[in-house]
Amino acid sequence: MTENTPAAPAGTPKTAVLPPRHTTPPARFSHGVIKGGLLQVAGQVGFGPAEPGRSPSPVGPGLREQTLQTLENVRAVLEEGGSSWEDAIMIRVFLTDTEHFAEFNAIWDEYFAGLTQPPSARTTVYVGLPAGLLVEIDALAVL
Repeated sequence: MTENTPAAPAGTPKTAVLPPRHTTPPARFSHGVIKGGLLQVAGQVGFGPAEPGRSPSPVGPGLREQTLQTLENVRAVLEEGGSSWEDAIMIRVFLTDTEHFAEFNAIWDEYFAGLTQPPSARTTVYVGLPAGLLVEIDALAVL
C-alpha cells in the first residue's frame, strides 16, 4: 500500500452487495463484497433479471447479447455498491472460445467509449463455463 492508501484493518467488516434484480448465486458467495475502500464484484454472466419461479438462463446464444448483459450485470453490482466503471481498476474477462477475442474487443470498445477516466487494467483468459454461457466478467473497484 502507498502512504496515501492505508490497508483496511483486519477486523473491518465485509458488506455483501446484491442488486435487487440479480439472480441468487448458485453457491454460498456474494455478487459483490465491500471491505475497506474496495468493492470486489464476483464473476457475472449473461443472465437476464431474476424472475420468480424461473431458473436463470442466458439472454441469448450469441456473444454480443451475452457480453452486453454481463457488462450490465457487473455495472449493477458496482452501482449497488456505490461505485461505477470509472472506479474499476481491474477487470477479468473469461471467454470460452479464442475465436471470440476480436469480436469481444469490438463490443468492449463500443461499451466503454464514453469513459472519462483511463480504462481499467484487464486480463482475458479462456475457460470452460456452464452450457450456453460464453463470457464471464469480474471487477475490482475503489470506492
